[in-house]
Amino acid sequence: MAELSMDFQFTSSIEKVWKALTDSDTLAKWIMENDFKPVVGHTFQFRTEPTEWWSGLIEGEVLIVDPPNRLSYTFASGEEHTVTWTLQDAGDGKVNLHLEQTGISSEQGAEGAKYGWMNWFEGFEKVLEDL
Repeated sequence: MAELSMDFQFTSSIEKVWKALTDSDTLAKWIMENDFKPVVGHTFQFRTEPTEWWSGLIEGEVLIVDPPNRLSYTFASGEEHTVTWTLQDAGDGKVNLHLEQTGISSEQGAEGAKYGWMNWFEGFEKVLEDL
């Protein structure tokens, strides 16, 4: 098994970063349409256009909600991963955001996951500016 670990730093409040990770409408602006709720046990879907190789659905279940410090959920499309976000106020108006994704079957899968998150995070800072 492989895992992915990534760190980001944003000039924002920890509350805004938390909202960007947990608010369904905000998530839709930077990841995809969804029915996410930050409630332990809630099952949800991220939805996008299907392709000939993929249904366009990512199924998940919320595991941990500790506002505004930690969020964890399963993330399944073929294989099931666990995604955990850890937020830390770094002072001076900065927030450290740590992503850990476990349960990935191969290093190639981890590279694919990293590529996916990097694409999604291109829209994350814009979302923070608009909050």
